[in-house]
Amino acid sequence: MKRILLIYAVTVCMCIPALLAQDATVKKIIEIGQTDNQTMRHLDILTNRFGGRLVGSDAYENAAEWMVREYKSWGLDVEIEEAGSVPVGFNRGPWFGRMLSDNGMNLHFATPSYTSGTKGLQRGHVLIEPRTQEEFNRIKGKLNGAWVLISGKNTGWPIDRSVSGDSTRAVIKAENAEITLKNRDLSRRNMQQGENNELQPYREFPALFYHEMCEAGALGFIQSSTVPIRALYDRKMLNEGMTFDELPELPDIKLDEHQFAIIEQMVKERREFQLEFDIRNHFKIGPVKYHNIIASIKGTEFPDEYVIISGHLDAFDVATGGVDCGTGIAPMMEVARILAKSGAKPKRTILFIAFAAEEFGLLGAKAFVKRHPDRLTKIANVFNRDGGPVPPVSITVPPAVYEDFKKFCEPIKQIRPDYPFEVILQKEPRTKPAQPGSHDGTVFAVEGVPTIYFETADFKGYDFNYGEIWHTERDLYTKNIPEYQEHTSTVTAIVALGIANMKKLMSREGVYK
Repeated sequence: MKRILLIYAVTVCMCIPALLAQDATVKKIIEIGQTDNQTMRHLDILTNRFGGRLVGSDAYENAAEWMVREYKSWGLDVEIEEAGSVPVGFNRGPWFGRMLSDNGMNLHFATPSYTSGTKGLQRGHVLIEPRTQEEFNRIKGKLNGAWVLISGKNTGWPIDRSVSGDSTRAVIKAENAEITLKNRDLSRRNMQQGENNELQPYREFPALFYHEMCEAGALGFIQSSTVPIRALYDRKMLNEGMTFDELPELPDIKLDEHQFAIIEQMVKERREFQLEFDIRNHFKIGPVKYHNIIASIKGTEFPDEYVIISGHLDAFDVATGGVDCGTGIAPMMEVARILAKSGAKPKRTILFIAFAAEEFGLLGAKAFVKRHPDRLTKIANVFNRDGGPVPPVSITVPPAVYEDFKKFCEPIKQIRPDYPFEVILQKEPRTKPAQPGSHDGTVFAVEGVPTIYFETADFKGYDFNYGEIWHTERDLYTKNIPEYQEHTSTVTAIVALGIANMKKLMSREGVYK
């Protein structure tokens, strides 16, 4: 009995210093988070010095190099892992346009990524696109030097220049030719026999005579867009292997729907006016490689077990990626800095991963999972943040780890007493997804890796609306909420460290069905 008591006493004595050190580290994390929080500084540099970070762009490469430099300056180990390549690179420069008339105006517009700019400042008259061969023949002589208004409402994607798109064009042209013949007959009957037949509407397809209008000398194409303007990328670049020699040659302009309506009405009234645009979209010869940036704080006891904190570094370049995914990258970097500065010594390795090409189909995350299949069973949890700048207010966990989470989440209440936070008991396991979904974390969930995320909320009522940000011109630094972002960094640091310091690798019991 004395021997047992002696062993117990020694064990307790050995544990107390470790627990005290852990408590001291958490206090230091909170102190740094409150007095020296650099989250918004990281976001400022990421968005305002580099801007939109499309893979294949100089901005993406510059941001990646900067991240590596910052991590190393904080004493972290850094790996740069190739995740793929794009066949052509793209860099966006400034753009502007205006209407020249008695009531002229500056134009509010954008262009999708990987589409052409202008050949310097280009000025021309405006036409409405033809829907039939007959209409094309009537205006083909005037297409030279014209901006062409095309049908449809912009949803972010560029004009369909694909083989399948051309096939659809051919079918619609044939159908419209038949409609023309039918309408002629109906018009004749209306006139000669006094009937009141309604003419059949033509089928529409944006830029139906695309190739013919290009050959006729059109300057570019203009499509109506809802506001805020959304601008994505040319999917055909990836799907059909676009090369430097097969790039779009004419601008694809998505114009504020209110201005579009004014211009369209002026064209219908056959009024004299011109539009001018200067759009600086530039390409570079590929392939252009892109990389995941992986920093780490190595575990002291279980270096081959991991907690992952992630976001995606790439962002659409019509804005600056301040929210999507600056709200993931900036807090992730600050968690790394806070933990390093606090002197944290996690038992398990904490990885900080900036994934590439999320916007092109979660490609960076997929490349990581494919390259490291041996790590998947050793990942305790993946905290992937890819949403609004709203803070964690709760976390829902399975029964097997509920008590552990309650314990190491307790200090969160000390950060800001006015901020709520609750550990919620998960009643039923989640359904494991069969295929990846809308963000990088789902790539891991498919493999059965725990992806327990924070629930977030704009509980102070700052009226944040993710819908107006997502892939639009408003995805900017100024759309962030600094106090929310700073709080996110501190909370994430505490919880990630807590998971990394659990006695055993976090149980997967009850995570998925």
